[in-house]
Order: sequence, then structure tokens, then C-alpha cells
Amino acid sequence: MMMQGGGTHIDLLGEGINTQRLGKVAFLNSAPLVLGRKSVAGSLIGGIAETQEMLDFCGEHGITSDIEVIQIQEINAAYERMLKSDVKYRFVIDMASLKA
Repeated sequence: MMMQGGGTHIDLLGEGINTQRLGKVAFLNSAPLVLGRKSVAGSLIGGIAETQEMLDFCGEHGITSDIEVIQIQEINAAYERMLKSDVKYRFVIDMASLKA
């Protein structure tokens, strides 16, 4: 049985996993992974160094995000708004409100 999504093919019967990254295709025999209860994982967003590089770039070029600052006491209302799709910007909790 095969699963497909976003250029990735996963063989659920343990015969192989095909992964596509930047146009290159790699083949990995998944039988030893499945039998040895091992896993392979990756990230589309990079690690700490790549994240810092992106934040530095944004800071140097004045790139910001739109946010809505909330107090910690408003967290339940913010969650309810999220469930109702009544959120236009990312919620950011004012950490000073933790002391209140």
C-alpha cells in the first residue's frame, strides 16, 4: 500500500520510502527501520541556526508580522476565537501579564 503527499511516497508494507527534496530523489529500504522500530524524520523549517538567520534577515530588512497581543487572562477567549476562525493575526501573549 502506498501513501502519497507533497512529493513523498511511503510504502506501508515496509518495501521502501521515496523522498523528494529539491528535485533529488532518494530511496531508503524501510524494512530494517520497521523491523528495528526505528524512524526517519526531517524538518521543512530548518534548525536553530537557520531560524536565527531568517530572524536576522527580517530584522535587517524591516520585515515584521502582524500580531494581536493578548493578556494571559484572555487565553481562553483567544482559544474560542481561534475555534470560530475569528482570528486575523497571530496571538502573542504579553509575558508581563503572567505576574498579574
